[in-house]
Amino acid sequence: MNTSVVWGHPNLRVVLDVSPDGPVGVRSVTCGGSGAAKHRPRAAQPLVELLLPGAGRARASHRFSRTAAGERLVYRGCDQRREGRWHVLRLDLHDAGSGLDAEVFFRSADGVAAFQAWTRVTNRGQEPVLLLGVTSFAAAFAGSVDSADVVRAESEWLGESRWTREPLRAHAVPDLELPAHGQDGRGLLAVVSTGTWSTGSRLPTGGLIDRDSGRAWLWQIEHNGAWRWEVGERLGGPYVALLGPTDIDHQWHRRLAPGESFTTVPVSVAVSDGGLEGAAAALTGHRRAIVRPHPDRERLPVVFNDYMNTLMGDPTTDKLRPLIEAAAGAGAEVFCVDAGWYDDDGAWWDSVGEWQPSQSRFPRGIEEVLGHIRDLGMVPGLWLEPEVIGVRSPMADKLPPEAFLQRGGVRLAEHGRYHLDLRHPRAVAHLDQVVDRLVEELGVGYFKLDYNIDPGAGTDLDADSAGDGLLACNRAHLAWLDGVLARHPGLILENCASGAMRMDYALLSRLHLQSTSDQQDFRRYPPIAVAAPMSVLPEQSASWAYPQPGMPAEELAFALCTGMLGRLYLSGHLDGMSAAQLESVRTAVAVHRAIRHELARATPVWPLGLPGWDDAWLALGLRAGDTTHLGVWHRAPEQPGRAGSAHPESVRLELAHLRGGPIELGVHYPLHLPAWDHHWEPETGVLTLTPHGDEPLSARILHLRPAATS
Repeated sequence: MNTSVVWGHPNLRVVLDVSPDGPVGVRSVTCGGSGAAKHRPRAAQPLVELLLPGAGRARASHRFSRTAAGERLVYRGCDQRREGRWHVLRLDLHDAGSGLDAEVFFRSADGVAAFQAWTRVTNRGQEPVLLLGVTSFAAAFAGSVDSADVVRAESEWLGESRWTREPLRAHAVPDLELPAHGQDGRGLLAVVSTGTWSTGSRLPTGGLIDRDSGRAWLWQIEHNGAWRWEVGERLGGPYVALLGPTDIDHQWHRRLAPGESFTTVPVSVAVSDGGLEGAAAALTGHRRAIVRPHPDRERLPVVFNDYMNTLMGDPTTDKLRPLIEAAAGAGAEVFCVDAGWYDDDGAWWDSVGEWQPSQSRFPRGIEEVLGHIRDLGMVPGLWLEPEVIGVRSPMADKLPPEAFLQRGGVRLAEHGRYHLDLRHPRAVAHLDQVVDRLVEELGVGYFKLDYNIDPGAGTDLDADSAGDGLLACNRAHLAWLDGVLARHPGLILENCASGAMRMDYALLSRLHLQSTSDQQDFRRYPPIAVAAPMSVLPEQSASWAYPQPGMPAEELAFALCTGMLGRLYLSGHLDGMSAAQLESVRTAVAVHRAIRHELARATPVWPLGLPGWDDAWLALGLRAGDTTHLGVWHRAPEQPGRAGSAHPESVRLELAHLRGGPIELGVHYPLHLPAWDHHWEPETGVLTLTPHGDEPLSARILHLRPAATS
C-alpha cells in the first residue's frame, strides 16, 4: 500500500511518498499554505542515492540519480519531534541487498521556509561495504525543464561570487524528447569543488527557479571541503542531488565494517513561490537559525584592519600608532593587526608556525601596540593562519610527521607550507597553546583566520582514501574551532581564505564575519559586495572599504559605500587624510553603526538582478521591516578615443515590494555630495536615479519606505 509522510510547520510543508517495496521520494516541498504542488504525481527520484561498487547505477551515467542501491532502499518508519525551535524528522530506510540502513534527517526552524538535511548510513550486514557516494538530499523539482532557470556562481581569488541565471535548457540539459524514448537522460549539469577551498572555483550555493510559477529552490552545501551538486532531467522533470565528496570527483571512498556508520555533510534547501528573492529571503532566515549564538552577533562592531592597500603585511610600532589613533577617531571598534606581526627577517611566508611577536618590528613589545588599541576603546586583533606550518619554521621539525597531511608517507607541501592534520593531538595541542597564549597573555579579542593553501585531494594517512582522510580533517578543523570558542566564548573570529576561498556555512555557522575578497581595486569590488548576500548573511558579509588620501570626494565615498551594507570592514591611510576626508569617513561609520542592527534582520533584493562583473550600474537592497536600505554604484564605462568620462546615464531600479503607492526616499550617505535626481513610478514599482555631473565613479546609500498616508 502506497502512502505519504507529511512533515513541517506553518511555513514549510514536505510530502514524501513511501511504499513497502519502492524507494522513498519527495513529492513536494512548499512554503506555508501553498498548494502549488498539490497535484504532482508520485515521486520517481529517490530521496537517497547510494553508490556501491558491487551495484553501481540502475542505468549507466555519471549521475547521482537512479543508483541501484538507492532504488532498493525501502521505508521502515519515521519519527517526528520538536527540539526547541526546530521541527525534526527522521526517516528509516533499508537495502536488503547490501545490508545497509539509511537514516535521513530533516530539521526546520519555526517561521522559516527552509530545512537542513543529511544522511547517516550504517552497515547492518555481516561483511564490509564500500561506499563511493551518498547524497545528503535528492529530489525532483516541481516544474518543467523548459521553464526552469538554473542559478549558479563561479568564484576565484579577486573575482568572487560571479553569478549567472540562465535557462536550464541553455547548455547542459538540451531537449532530447525523452518521452519518445521512454527513458531518463544521461546528461547533467554537475557543479563540483575539490580540495579545501570550498568556494575557490565555484559556490556551493545554487538554485532552480520556475519562470512560469515563480516557484524557487535555493540550496547550500555546508562543508569546508570537497562537494558536488547536480541538476538534470528525468522523464518527470528536473531533479537535484546534493553531496559532499564522491569517488568520481574527489578520490573519496569509505569502507564500512559491520556496525559502522557514515554521516554525510549537511545541506540546506530554501523554498519560495516568490522567485529568486523569495527563496533568498528564506535561506537568509535559515542561515540566521543555524549560526552559533555569540555576543558579536549582537554588537556587530566596526573592524579596522591595517592590511588592504595600507600596511600590506609590514606593521611596525611607528606605523601603527597614528593609524590606531585615526581608526579610533573614525569610530572603529576593533583594530586588527594583519600579517607580518611575527616577522623579523622580511621573508616570513615559508617560516610561519610559531606565532611569536617580532622584536624588530615592536622594540618595546607588541604589548605596547595592543595596549594602545585597548586604551582607545577598541578590541585588539591579530591575523593568524593556524592550519599551516612553513617549511622553514622550527615547528616543522618539532611536530611529528603524523601531525601533517601526507600522501604515500610524504608530507604534503604547497607554496612553501605544510598543512597540519587536526586529527592528531599534537597538532591540536600546538594550535590551542598558540591561541590561548595570544588571548590570555596578550589580551587579543579578535583573530582574522586566514588560509592561503589548498592541499588537493587530501591525505591517505589513517584513511580508506585520500578524500576520506580530507573529510575527516575538515571535520577535525570544525571540532578545533568549537573547542576554541568553548574556551574563549567572547573571542571574535573572522573567516578568511585568500579572501573568500572558503566561504561556506560549515565555517560560517561558527565564525562571525566573512572576508568577501582580496580585491585591491575599489572600482572592481562592488559586484562582489552586491552578490555577497546570496552566500552570506549581511551581518557577516565583510567587504573592504579602503578610502585613501589621494581620492577625490566621489571616489572616497564610492569606496566607503562598498562596505556599508554589510559588516563594515575599514582600511586605508586614515592617518594621512585631510579634515574633510576624515569627516566623510566618520560620517560613513556613524551611518553604518546607526543601521547595522536593521541590516542584521534584513533580507536581500537585487533591483537590477544579480550583478554582472562588468556592469556599469550595480544595486543591492536590504529589506528590514518597512525600510529598504539601498546601495547603488555607478561605474562609467571607458570611452575609447576620448579623454575623461561619459556623463552617467539614468538607471531604472525595480522595487516590486514597494509597488502600489508613494514612497519616502532619503539619503544615508554621502550627504555632503550632490544628491541624485529620482523619480518614482508607483504603478510599476520602478525608481529612476540620475546622478549629477560627469564623475566616472559615484555611489549612494539610500533608504526608502512607503509614505505615510493620512
